[in-house]
Amino acid sequence: MTKQAETVDAFHRGAFHVVQPKGRGHRSGMDAMLLAALVADERPIRVADLGAGAGAAGMAVASRLVSAEVVLFERSADMADFARKGLALPQNASFAARVSVIEADVTLAGKARNAAGLVDDSFHHVIMNPPFNDGSDRRTPDALKAEAHAMTDGLFEAWVRTAGAIMIPGGQLSLIARPESIAEIIDACGKRFGGIEITPIHPREGENAVRILMTAIKGSRARLALRAPLVMHDEGTHKFSTFVDDLNNGRAAYLRR
Repeated sequence: MTKQAETVDAFHRGAFHVVQPKGRGHRSGMDAMLLAALVADERPIRVADLGAGAGAAGMAVASRLVSAEVVLFERSADMADFARKGLALPQNASFAARVSVIEADVTLAGKARNAAGLVDDSFHHVIMNPPFNDGSDRRTPDALKAEAHAMTDGLFEAWVRTAGAIMIPGGQLSLIARPESIAEIIDACGKRFGGIEITPIHPREGENAVRILMTAIKGSRARLALRAPLVMHDEGTHKFSTFVDDLNNGRAAYLRR
C-alpha cells in the first residue's frame, strides 16, 4: 500500500503541530486559528469541533485552554486518521489526552446522531468551519477537498441543528464562514440560538469582507449585533495587524461583547 504524502505543520508558533495531506484535501490555516480564538472560556469545558478535518481548530483550543476537553468530529475516515496522527506527535503530548477523534456525520439526526457519539446536551462550546463553496461553484477534481468545501442545500441547517442538540443550555456556537452565508446562518439559528454576534473580516481598509466570525448562545433572546470589522493587514504592508496576529498565534482570544 502506497504511503500517503503528508506534512507536519506548526501552529501558534510551534505550540502544537498538525499532520495534513500534501497536495490534496483541505489544508487548515488561518481560518481554523481564528475559529479557535472564538472560544474564550477558562473553566473546565467540553468543546465539539464539527467537521474537524485534521483537527487544527480543536487542537488550537486544547493547546491554549488547559482545562478544555475537545472532541473532533469528522466524517472522512481519511481526515480522521490525519487527526489521530497529529495527536500522536510528541509535540502535542501536553494536550493529546484531552482530545479525542470520533468518525461521525454531523448531519445525522435523533437517535442516529446520539449513537454516533454526538450526544445531546453534552458540550459547552461547539465550533465549526462548515463547507463554504456553493454547489454551483466550479468543483475541484480533488475528491477529498471537494467533500470538505462543497455546500449542499440545507447543510447549514443540519450543522446548526446538531450544534443546538449537543450543546448545554447557554452554550456557545462559534463559526467562521463566507459573508454570503450570513442569511442562511441566521435562518438556521432560528429560535435555537440568540445573541448572535457577527464580525466581518476585511483584508485591508476599504476592501470587501472575505470572511465572517459568528458566535451565538443557545436559548438566548438577545438581539443580533454587527461588530466592528477585523482588518487583517495594516495599510501598505503584508504583515498581519497586531491583534489579528495575536489571534492567529494563540496569544489572545476574541471575546464576545
